[in-house]
Amino acid sequence: MTLSARSRADVAAALNDIQAPVRDRLGAVSAEIWRIVAADLPLAEEVGAHLMGMKGKMFRPTLLLLASAVDDTPDDVRAIPLAATVEVLHLATLVHDDAVDHSVLRRGMPTVNALYSHQISVIMGDYLYARTMAELVRVGDFEVMRVFARSSTEMTIGELRQLSAFDALRFDEDDYFRLIRAKTAALFRTATEVGALCGAASHRSALATFGERLGMAFQIADDLLDYTEAQEMTGKPTGLDLREHKVTLPLIAALRDMPAAPRQRVEQLFSEPAPNDALVADVVSIVTEHGGLEYARRRGEQVTREAEEALASLPESAARTALFDAIGYVLDRRW
Repeated sequence: MTLSARSRADVAAALNDIQAPVRDRLGAVSAEIWRIVAADLPLAEEVGAHLMGMKGKMFRPTLLLLASAVDDTPDDVRAIPLAATVEVLHLATLVHDDAVDHSVLRRGMPTVNALYSHQISVIMGDYLYARTMAELVRVGDFEVMRVFARSSTEMTIGELRQLSAFDALRFDEDDYFRLIRAKTAALFRTATEVGALCGAASHRSALATFGERLGMAFQIADDLLDYTEAQEMTGKPTGLDLREHKVTLPLIAALRDMPAAPRQRVEQLFSEPAPNDALVADVVSIVTEHGGLEYARRRGEQVTREAEEALASLPESAARTALFDAIGYVLDRRW
């Protein structure tokens, strides 16, 4: 399987096929999310409704439900509310990330901090974390709590590690993989591992490994998109990570043997608080010319193979097939 590009319609159709084995259960998950985030306060209800419009494609709940069904014995009494809990935790991380980054858009919609205020964004993220904990207590499974607690800690430490990197251009490949394993892959692993605990416990290790590798592939693909996906109006890459001075795998790889002149151009970008479009476009070209994108694709394909291998021990089932197809969706998706 390779990192490739398909139309938005093709990718949406692929997700539709992946979700087919659990579609009825996903409807119940959406209702559970509303129940979990409900609050007896008009402002919280208003912000919560806005977030529900930003919740995306329910990919992590889908993974949890599919993992619970690989033995065809899903425990829906726990799997459905826990799938909702994974999504609420994901929303909490997005709200806090947008607050930290001062982002104004998320999937084409205003972020909470843009629409309301930075303070409300931070507090709403806290509220969603608190509701996650309350729901875990309600379910009452200590092993599930342990998995959620571990991933929440990893994601927080990952964010702190990123913020503490004062010299961005010294961020190396080991740092990068440590970061994406914590910030992105940890929640994917939680989804598939908790899913295993809800009906497929004998496959817990394999499904946890699969989730982690899938999450890493997800982030690598996302970082590649920042260099390759064109804005609709300009036809140029968005370069948002570069504009925010974030160092991802394509740049890390390109910097290794980069001559002095192009490296100075990269350093110029990272020294400017708000690099202009021309400078961003130059650095995108430099990273491409010096093999950064190709190296990131190869590493993404390696992680993809590891995800595929983790599924090899699972019994044949519609859920297993859908999990395998999820790898292709991760590589080809467009947000």
